[in-house]
Amino acid sequence: MNPDLGRLQSYPFEKLAALKQGIDPPRERDPIGLQIGEPKHPTPSLIAEALIAHLHRLSVYPTTRGLPELRGAIADWLGARFRPESGAPLAVDPERHVLPVNGTREALFAIAQAVVDRTHPAPLVLMPNPCYQIYEGAALLAGAEPQYLACRPENGFIPDFDAVDAAIWDRCQLLYLCSPGNPTGAVLDRPTLTRLIELAERHDFVIASDECYGDIYQDEDAPPPGLLQAAAALGNDGFERCLVFHSLSKRSNAPGLRSGFVAGDARLIRDFLAYRTYHGCAMPLPTQYASLAAWRDETHVRENRRLYREKFAAVTEILGPVMPVTTPAGGFFLWLETPIPDTDFARDLYAQENVTVLPGRFLSREIDGYDPGAGRVRIALVSPLDECVDAAKRIRAFVERL
Repeated sequence: MNPDLGRLQSYPFEKLAALKQGIDPPRERDPIGLQIGEPKHPTPSLIAEALIAHLHRLSVYPTTRGLPELRGAIADWLGARFRPESGAPLAVDPERHVLPVNGTREALFAIAQAVVDRTHPAPLVLMPNPCYQIYEGAALLAGAEPQYLACRPENGFIPDFDAVDAAIWDRCQLLYLCSPGNPTGAVLDRPTLTRLIELAERHDFVIASDECYGDIYQDEDAPPPGLLQAAAALGNDGFERCLVFHSLSKRSNAPGLRSGFVAGDARLIRDFLAYRTYHGCAMPLPTQYASLAAWRDETHVRENRRLYREKFAAVTEILGPVMPVTTPAGGFFLWLETPIPDTDFARDLYAQENVTVLPGRFLSREIDGYDPGAGRVRIALVSPLDECVDAAKRIRAFVERL
């Protein structure tokens, strides 16, 4: 067996299951799960209709590159969504810059396997801390060492990239970003993205920007910027060393569709296509047609944001008097500071109120005596409004009893 498999940590939800084991919550209270970032808003009918209309294409092998129409729709969406300050659409070539993938999770994992040079002495993969654990597992199984960049509250939950010394950047082969962040909701601004692209050029590493929450944000007039947008503003029209990952799971409430894309540097896309051809992960044609319909429609995405804003407003109003609550710029998570240790908070909340949240330390790593997830919980506001309100009231009652 691959010896690096032994270096993988238990997944956060395995740790949560162990934490809850043996607890019998009050049965008179309906269970409310806020631990998983699985959207519960209805999947738009246009996606299901397109999927059903093309089920007959199950008899055809799909290509790894995907339908030209799908790549074209993705390129059009990127061009419009991440329009540079010049006003012209972002120039994305669907033939060279775009590759459909089966959700961002598998692509974010696979890119490390394709990018990391195992013959290089002591390769590093840098990632935020806390983060989506896939980044860590991808680094370990690619034969690299994870390097964790703490997301501290005093820095707006953005890693202090200026504190990373040149020797670390020289060893870095891949930098994972997540904006808006999971679990913090923090958004990387354009100057930060520009600075990172310049560092990638100077030290020769690849940036993998996980932007799957990029269409969930609070201010309709200020959508989060993207890595390709920042590259174009620098004059890097070929997006060299830059890859972005987008998904329909959050944006379109279609996590079961397993559909997303990677876009950016044409050379990296070409080589990643070769990797994926051997990997055998082509997207089924009915899924491609459903995805095409989703990327061409923005009405359902605007409604999605409205629903999340409504839930954030209601929940923060309830919790504000008893806990420090800040609505994040993007994403659908609250990253709450807890008055007692986060694991105790999550366990006792479940035991007393039958509400499940995720301890922050299950998403983070302690480095040099500091754990940026300790003393916080992640709350996913994915359930319907009435459930989120009910959960917030139970959390408030629980905190008031402490």
